[in-house]
Amino acid sequence: MSILTRMMAQTAGLTIVILVFSFGLYLFFFPPRTWGTLWATEIIDIPIGLFIVFGSVTLAGAWSIIQGVSIRNQIHYVNQQLTDLELGRSTVQGNPPSIPELQQLSERANHIQSIINEQAKTAQKLASEKVENQEKLIQEMVSQERNRLARELHDSVSQQLFAASMMMSAVNESKDSTNVREAKQLQMVEEMIHQSQLEMRALLLHLRPVALKGKTLKEGIEELLLELQHKVPLAIAWKTEDMKLAKGIEDHLFRILQESVSNTLRHAKATMLDVLCIQRDGYVILRVQDDGSGFNVSEGKTGSYGLQNMRERAIEIGGTFKLISLPNKGTKLEVKVPFESRKEAKHD
Repeated sequence: MSILTRMMAQTAGLTIVILVFSFGLYLFFFPPRTWGTLWATEIIDIPIGLFIVFGSVTLAGAWSIIQGVSIRNQIHYVNQQLTDLELGRSTVQGNPPSIPELQQLSERANHIQSIINEQAKTAQKLASEKVENQEKLIQEMVSQERNRLARELHDSVSQQLFAASMMMSAVNESKDSTNVREAKQLQMVEEMIHQSQLEMRALLLHLRPVALKGKTLKEGIEELLLELQHKVPLAIAWKTEDMKLAKGIEDHLFRILQESVSNTLRHAKATMLDVLCIQRDGYVILRVQDDGSGFNVSEGKTGSYGLQNMRERAIEIGGTFKLISLPNKGTKLEVKVPFESRKEAKHD
């Protein structure tokens, strides 16, 4: 049975019920002597019988109008749901229809919307995973290429620089020093070779940074600085404390130190390097200071020092990054990261 047929049947049935009920009440309270009384007695110039009939039809009609408005609203609700599905919008949410046919349509629309939402989430997840996989693949390719370049530079250019350095040292030691100008030029060549060696070591450290590989931050710092101490003509001093840090924090701090040391070797022309890594007042403090050429921070000539990379690493672990540098006064870099020891965490 269609909605319209059901509504007409309900209206007719209601009319009959109201008519019977109204006549029943009238006959109960005002029992007529004859049936003609129903037509003889008038209300506002209308026989009581006709008045009851017209009143019943009017009430049933009013109910039918109210029901029609309700049905129209429910149809509009379902139609809006279908329109939203068609346009790719989220379906409207409201009171579900009471008419069974419309209720079924509304439920199916909601079910379709749920399927669409799940498919959208799945598509977004797949897209995110695809981007992440591409980024990982790119990072792996970049890392492999950096390692390849580092190996080639170490096996070729670095070895040649070492040989040139040894030859120049031998030439300067055996050369007659009577020609001051020539001796000075040879000494300058030797210094340039030494500087190239420093920059090559810094470049290798930058291209192929040493990973902690299971070591603590303290062990990694000491191993790195000890190795550099034997390879570069630089007075290196350090103070480190043993701290139990999260792996991510240790890795970022170690990378920041490597980047800073690499910049010192390549650009600073320093004779001294001081490294501090300690815990104070709920913070891990990493400080790297040299006595090199420095630079004017206000001029913004910081690109060659790779500061942006170090600053981003510090921010990623919730830390702060400070840099103080003056021309011919050296450079001091400090990273502070909030730190809570495991004992304090358990106590809390």
